[in-house]
Amino acid sequence: MRLRLATFLFLAATFAVAQSAEYPNMLVSTAWLADHLNDPKVVVLEVDHDMGMMSNEKHIPGARRADLNQIQVQHNGLNTELPPDETLKQIFEALGVNDDTLVVLYSPMWYPMVTRVYFTLDYMGHDNVALLDGSLQQWLEEKRPTVANYSTAPAPGHITLNVRPQLRAMLVEVKEISASKDSKAILLDSRPGKRYKDGHIAGAQHVFWEETVVNPDKPVFKSRNELRSLFVSKGMTPGTKVVTYCEIGYQATHDYFVAKYLGYPAAMYDGSINEWEGKEKLPLVKGSQPR
Repeated sequence: MRLRLATFLFLAATFAVAQSAEYPNMLVSTAWLADHLNDPKVVVLEVDHDMGMMSNEKHIPGARRADLNQIQVQHNGLNTELPPDETLKQIFEALGVNDDTLVVLYSPMWYPMVTRVYFTLDYMGHDNVALLDGSLQQWLEEKRPTVANYSTAPAPGHITLNVRPQLRAMLVEVKEISASKDSKAILLDSRPGKRYKDGHIAGAQHVFWEETVVNPDKPVFKSRNELRSLFVSKGMTPGTKVVTYCEIGYQATHDYFVAKYLGYPAAMYDGSINEWEGKEKLPLVKGSQPR
C-alpha cells in the first residue's frame, strides 16, 4: 500500500512538473520563450498602441501585433472600456488564437498596457495566458534575436467564449465594498502615492503597481513571497476578494494580475476614478489613510 502511494505521488509530481514546464503559469522567462518560439500552440503577442513617436522597430521573432486601440474602446462617457464580447472574439481569432493556445504577452511600452490585455483575455475565459517576465526590455538586455516586422497568423483561430462578468467590478459593487467594514472584500488603489493621497475611494488600500516589480523600466516581477508580504501588509489576508482600480483601467489591471498570481479572488473596477469621480461625482477621501 505504501509502495503504491509513493508511486502515485511520484507520478503525480512528475506529471505536474511536466505540465508546468510545458504551460508555465502566468509568467514565463525569456529563456523559456526563446525555447518555445516555434511551438505551434504558443502565440506571442506584442501589445502595441499607435502613439506616434513611440513606435517600436525591434520585435521578438514570430510576435504578432495586438492593437490596444481595438482591444479597448470609449463607451458611455468612459475612456477605457471593453468592446462587445463578439468583437473581442474576432480580434483574437484574427491573431490566430485558439482555445488551446498559450498566449504570451509583452510590450516595449508602459507595462500596464500588457496587463490590460491579460485582463481582457481572462474576462473572455481564456485561461492559458502568460506575461513575459521583464518584457521586451529583458529580452533586449540579454541580446536575444529580434526582427524588424511583425508576423501574421497563418490562419484564423477559434475561441470559445466563456465570459466571466464577475471579473469586471461595476459601480454598484464598488459602492458596497467602499461602504462596508467587512474584510471579505477590499478595494485596492493601484495609482502612484500622490494620486492616492490627493483623493481615493473610501476604504481603499494602496499598492502602486510599480511596487510589485524590481524595476518599472524592466518589469521583472518580485518574488511571490515578496508580493505576498506586500499584499498582506495592506490587510489582504488569504481569501480576501481584491477589487483593483486606478484612473481609467490600466494600472488596476496590473495589480489585478498580481492578486490573481498570488491566489486571491480578484476583480477590476474598469470605470475606476474616471467613472467614480469624473462621471458620477462621488466623493473621494484625501490623505494616506483608507478612511
